[in-house]
Amino acid sequence: MHLGVPEGHDVIYVESLRARDTVPVPSRLGGRWPMHATGTGLVLLAHSAQEFQEEVLASKLRRYTANTLTDPDALRHFLAGVRKSGVAIVEGQLTLGAMAVAVPIRGPHNRVVAAVGITVPSGSTSPHSLVPALAAASRSISRALGAPSAEGGTARPPLRWRARAGLATRPSGPR
Repeated sequence: MHLGVPEGHDVIYVESLRARDTVPVPSRLGGRWPMHATGTGLVLLAHSAQEFQEEVLASKLRRYTANTLTDPDALRHFLAGVRKSGVAIVEGQLTLGAMAVAVPIRGPHNRVVAAVGITVPSGSTSPHSLVPALAAASRSISRALGAPSAEGGTARPPLRWRARAGLATRPSGPR
């Protein structure tokens, strides 16, 4: 599990908890990654000011894998879905074989101040099964930070990036 905060165009991990037999990811405590390349970073970017989003999207977006979101229009669409659903789900964005699920943490005035996420092996579980635990952690931290909205609420079904199709889609079937 990672807790990240924004710093310029990057997300910095201020807390990181790992199981022994987990998917190897290059992130580390105090490490930084471009916002467009991680689940937590995409949550932070989705909830940042429009001017800042455009600044990031206009910069050179590094591709870490074939799945890394680097097309500005595709990113705009994905970020809109993250804002609507409250959840980012990406696969192979930074590390092939890894799926990241992340949600925002809100501070006073309900502004997004951080993001919490988890990285698991792709295909090991439904990403939607991870959302309730992440949402509970987010609410707890947000409540401690004084976010008025932290007293309840549930996330809408998230968009999931499908790199091969270049589409963001909603999962089908029961939730």
